[in-house]
Amino acid sequence: MSTPDPFRAIEISRLAHRMKAEGTSVIHMEFGQPSTGAPAGALAAAHQVLDADAMGYWESAPLCAALSARYRDLHSLEIEPGRIILTCGASPALVLALSTCFRPGDRVAVARPGYVAYRNTLKALHMVPVELACGADSRYQLTAAMIEALDPAPAGLIVASPGNPTGSILAAEDMAAIAVVCRARGIQIISDEIYHGLSYVGPVPSMLEFEPEAVVINSFSKYFSMAGWRLGWMVAPAALRERARAYVGNLFLTAPSLSQHAGLAAMDCIDELEGHIEVYRRNRALILEALPRLGLTSIAPPDGAFYIWADVGHLTRDSMAFCTRLLTETGVATAPGVDFDPVEGHHFIRFSFAVSTPQVEEALRRLEPWFAAQPLS
Repeated sequence: MSTPDPFRAIEISRLAHRMKAEGTSVIHMEFGQPSTGAPAGALAAAHQVLDADAMGYWESAPLCAALSARYRDLHSLEIEPGRIILTCGASPALVLALSTCFRPGDRVAVARPGYVAYRNTLKALHMVPVELACGADSRYQLTAAMIEALDPAPAGLIVASPGNPTGSILAAEDMAAIAVVCRARGIQIISDEIYHGLSYVGPVPSMLEFEPEAVVINSFSKYFSMAGWRLGWMVAPAALRERARAYVGNLFLTAPSLSQHAGLAAMDCIDELEGHIEVYRRNRALILEALPRLGLTSIAPPDGAFYIWADVGHLTRDSMAFCTRLLTETGVATAPGVDFDPVEGHHFIRFSFAVSTPQVEEALRRLEPWFAAQPLS
């Protein structure tokens, strides 16, 4: 029986909430969730539905059609709405994608560092994560050469752009090269596109532009600022659609009806949502300007998402203990790198800047003297 590793950022968050309940001022930079709520139009729609609709098990055809239109508008892709399967967030979409595509014992390649749940969900489903070390030389992203070198070829590959914990983005030519290698070697691609819409370097391509048979997972949690509404989706290839629908019906029934109504309304709130991106852009600039004063000079390129992946190896080789002490002494909660990289992550931490700009400014006021006082390890 394979046991998933703990999600240590959750432990940090529990401590942060306990400190807050005891009266400590806490700034939450440990999770990748927007501090803003759902857009105003989504909230208005939800209130209206609560008053008028008893709701029940349901999949919103209008929402699937709107998502299909979004792929057409942003990526020039014609995705038949029936291929879009609504889920209770991206985490169930990941379980759905892995269950649909693979069998117990299958090997699936993932980047290291990478989102903690890739490795742990694969283990929970009795699959084998094949972690590929990705460092500064590849901008912390997978490359076609890495996948070509795997012997034997894995059954699948999870790719994420923008990535978590780094925020780095794959260039279109790199995504195309990965698609070519996977197609030639019979490797099923799962593309996690949950941070699409959160880019500071221009448009981000979808893997579907290069590999129509890829499985894509996405969510309303990040760009649409609806993390607590637990609404996501999966785009299934036509050949896997019925299998995926059988899994989702048995495992999860349907996404929350209220969230589906609100999500549809949120798709008409682009001006408000783009305003959030400008806040993230300011926050990113503030942190990047401050990092040298913190002594943090080795970071991943934060092209998108809302993360800074920083090397603190000159201060610690125990990122969990470091983040715990940082929280208890400053009230700033961050994520330990070991969650995302069990090998090198002991000397990395991740900051999320998906908070308000005043919170970022206050966090930096606390962090600068604290980092200056730390002895070198």
